[in-house]
Amino acid sequence: MIRILSGGKKHDPWVAEAVKEYEKRLKKPFDVTWEFFDDEKLAKYLDEWRFKPTEYVIITDERGKNISSPEFSKKLEDVFNSSRSVAIVIGGAYGVPKEARNKADFVWSFSNLVFPHQLMRAMLIEQIYRAGEISKGSNYHHA
Repeated sequence: MIRILSGGKKHDPWVAEAVKEYEKRLKKPFDVTWEFFDDEKLAKYLDEWRFKPTEYVIITDERGKNISSPEFSKKLEDVFNSSRSVAIVIGGAYGVPKEARNKADFVWSFSNLVFPHQLMRAMLIEQIYRAGEISKGSNYHHA
């Protein structure tokens, strides 16, 4: 199970459509749940570090490590094989505090560019789907 915590309001309609499309394709353990926070509540959640010890915490941030889709798939497989779940954080308008990045198990950069959190949601759900497809050996990923 992958729990996604995102800053900002619920999905805009175009994001909701993309998320819905990929969610119906996802298979365990690559299925997701979403939690939305306004910036203040997300900052408080991260400051209090309310994650369970069994959760592998990934924070998306442009200062993180850029990895390939196969590397992301392998990372998720390794986490699931160790009987942990995954929590992925998408920051709000002001990103994620340095202290939270320092506590995370992995800080993941999609790019040196900064993306709005709504767009990150669509890109993230597609990458989770891609990771699941890579894991099962389908031909969805042909790079």
